[in-house]
Amino acid sequence: MGLLSFFKDAGEKLLGHKPEEVAAAPNVEELQNAAADAIKTYVGTQGIDTSGLTIAFDAASSAVTVSGEAPDQATREKIVLCCGNVKDVSNVNDNLTVAAATDESQWYDVVSGDNLSKISKQFYGDPNKYQAIFEANKPMLKSVDLIYPGQKLRIPPLS
Repeated sequence: MGLLSFFKDAGEKLLGHKPEEVAAAPNVEELQNAAADAIKTYVGTQGIDTSGLTIAFDAASSAVTVSGEAPDQATREKIVLCCGNVKDVSNVNDNLTVAAATDESQWYDVVSGDNLSKISKQFYGDPNKYQAIFEANKPMLKSVDLIYPGQKLRIPPLS
């Protein structure tokens, strides 16, 4: 998958300091490790097994690097999405492999005025297929009505 860009000012507020504060701190490595641990914990709270994952945070570039093996493509994409939908993270370096490869999803950056039906119509030609997008982004999405500008969503291929 490689490098994915995210909107730095959107997402879960997990990091206790801004990346530029971390980069200038005398104990940079300690703060970066704490940020990486917080992101890994967040991934785990989404129902994803994190035991085989390595997550690192680089404050200077506001980037997360994730490596390890995911059981399938959907889980891989959810891990990357979780890492990127954290406030103050601008990029995710995806070094994950998958045990069982399938078709990759497309990615979409939410803009003001979007809703899942509108996005569904754009990608699938049918606004009523919004549930596929919602399910692909659970549990990060709690409701079909709660998306925000700057958020990145998985748009899975239809079965």
